[in-house]
Amino acid sequence: MKNTTTLLFAFLSLGMATLAQSSAKAKEVLIKTNVSNEIIPVVVFDSIHFEKSSEMLDEDQYWGIIDKTIIANLSQADQEIFLTNELEKLTPKEIIGFRLRTDKLLFDTYKSNLWCAAYIMNGGSTDGGFDYFRCWVISQGKEVFYNAVANPDSLISQVKEGKDTYEFEGFWFVAMNAFLNKTDHEIYNFIDYKTFVTNDEHYPFLTFNWSVDEPKTMGNICPLLFEKLWKN
Repeated sequence: MKNTTTLLFAFLSLGMATLAQSSAKAKEVLIKTNVSNEIIPVVVFDSIHFEKSSEMLDEDQYWGIIDKTIIANLSQADQEIFLTNELEKLTPKEIIGFRLRTDKLLFDTYKSNLWCAAYIMNGGSTDGGFDYFRCWVISQGKEVFYNAVANPDSLISQVKEGKDTYEFEGFWFVAMNAFLNKTDHEIYNFIDYKTFVTNDEHYPFLTFNWSVDEPKTMGNICPLLFEKLWKN
């Protein structure tokens, strides 16, 4: 009888221990689940009450995002994906700010001498091509950009053997795509264009001091690029 009681007690103890262990594991899973839910918050974009923005992204923050892609040494296609992913980490207003900062930089580089550099480097340049050329210049980082603004011929440092196109069409769309992915809305519906006017709708009228019909005039503006790349 004593042995039977002992065995029964041992069996009950083992069962209670197993039950307690199972309960602890269940709590652990529940805790982990709760933690997981907390670190992945649901972000809802309130398109009705969101006020249109005309505020550019801080310039240092802007170039910091560009610099990440340069440090990573990515192909242009991968740079576009990387930029889009980085922008999706920002708030909707900041994504708009990135687009507006880009518009401002494009506005500031709508210049005759830079168009000359674009024409030489790409063997020709349409209006759209010039936009994408300047997008490419921006994508090369702050130092390259401001050197090119001061002296377009400085872009000789970016010329690579075997490369015959210096444009980045996809850069034009990274903010649009990031905003759409994050909010399911088109970015242009939330930009205050009454206040922000430094965009392609207000580019100045250009007076050209160079002509394709007179190649020497192009060489006068960008002698290094002209000597290395002009083949006509």
